This record gives sequence, C-alpha cells and structure tokens, in this order.
Amino acid sequence: MCKVFGVCRSGFYAWLHRKPSPRSKEQEVLTKQIQELYTQSKGRYGSPKITMDLRDRGFKVSRPRVARIMKANRLKSITIRKFKVCTTDFNHGFRISPNILDRNFSPVKASEAWVSDITYIRTKEGWLYLTIIMDLYDRRIIGWSMATSMHASQTVVPAWRMAQINRPFFKGLIFHSDRGVQYACREFRAELDMEKVIQSMSRKGNCWDNAVAESFFKILKAETKYQIYESLKQAKQELFEFIEIWYNRKRIHSAIGYLSPEQFWKNNQKKIA
Repeated sequence: MCKVFGVCRSGFYAWLHRKPSPRSKEQEVLTKQIQELYTQSKGRYGSPKITMDLRDRGFKVSRPRVARIMKANRLKSITIRKFKVCTTDFNHGFRISPNILDRNFSPVKASEAWVSDITYIRTKEGWLYLTIIMDLYDRRIIGWSMATSMHASQTVVPAWRMAQINRPFFKGLIFHSDRGVQYACREFRAELDMEKVIQSMSRKGNCWDNAVAESFFKILKAETKYQIYESLKQAKQELFEFIEIWYNRKRIHSAIGYLSPEQFWKNNQKKIA
C-alpha cells in the first residue's frame, strides 16, 4: 500500500496512530450536537437557530461554522412550499373597524395586543379551518380552533373563548385581524364588546398590517412539510402537537430574543416578581 501511494512505511504508521487534534475533537462534538438539535427540531431549524441553541449549551461558535457543518452533513432546514388559497371573505356588509394596531407588533406587556387569522388545511376528507389568536407580547398562541365550517361560531368564537381562559386581560386590549366576515360579523363583535375590547382591522389590500399572524401560518406549513393529510383526525392531532408542544413550548423566535414563548414568559415573570 505504501508503494502504491508513494509514502514511506514509517510515515504511514505515524499517520495511522496519530491522535486527533483538539480542533478535530471539537469538530466531532459540535457535529453531534448539531445533528441532535436538527433531529429534535424535526429538520425545522437552520443554522441561525441551531447556532443560538448551541450558544445556550455553552458552545462558542459562529453561524457560518454551523452552516458549513450542516452543509457537510447534508442537514438542510425545511423550506416553505408555496400554496395560496383565499381564506377571507371580504364581500360582506358588516362594519369595518379602523387599523388601531398600526403595525405595532412589539408591545411591552402581555395582553396589550392580540392578533388573529384563519387558514385552510387540506385533508383527503375535506378542508379543515384553523383559527389562531396570538399575544404579540410573547408570540404565544393563546387560543385556537379547528373546524370543518367557516362560520364564526365554529372558528373565531371558540378560539376567542379559549384565549380568554388562557390569558387574563383588561379593558383596552386591542384585537387585530383582517377584514374577514368572521371577524366583522355581529356575533363576534358582541363577544369583543362584552369585554370592552378594542377591535382593529387591516387596511384594504394590505397583508402587512397582520403580518405576524400570517407569518405563523407560513411557519406552520413550512415546518410541517405542508401536505394533504389522510384524515381530519390526523390533521387535528398534528396541528395540536405543532401548536402546543412545539411552537408554544420549544420553538425559539428571533423577535423575542431567540427564546420560546414559554421561556420568554417565564423569564419576564421572574423579573416582575
């Protein structure tokens, strides 16, 4: 073998028995940590979030280095598959509320502003309509509903009632959404009026006014490898796990300092105490 490769016997054995350098040992440990974090996120995390998690574990590492290791090991984050369907019925005669929120997506305390949106989920048994309500303070999904009907009584109303249970609020809360009939109808307005909540709606044709809520659905469809579910039951189970187990408790967000909603909430409750 030494003759084939043109090296001396002593040089070959020196190479064979050479101990790994500190750098190569570090690289090996780092690679295992990256693979573990990638697996835990089910392939949802790219190099920025994995870098932040590594730093939380005590590793002094740069994002470019993490990106190189991920590329070398073929660890690629899930990308968004584009699929667009209109979930909003703007053709109604109900009153439209002004845009009170005005893109103030970073409130300084809980229950200053909640945002909401509705999306379609495809299954082989038909459409499932997912409604979410998010507190902008910690990006937590505090209310949600899944239904096979788009009626307000099965979408926004149950999501609203769940949010009321999950998070206390006071007079002056801003509730922002698009101009859809579910949010503009008398049934839902009555729910908000009862609690002295200020309703806010996006301006006509301006999706950026509700960007955070819409962004959640982009994340959901990207990180669940957007698909046609076999059944309504399967869709409901996977969506529940994504919202309550992954998104609210584990998924880190750049908008809240690369913490999960749960950790951000706990950290700030300690500061208040």
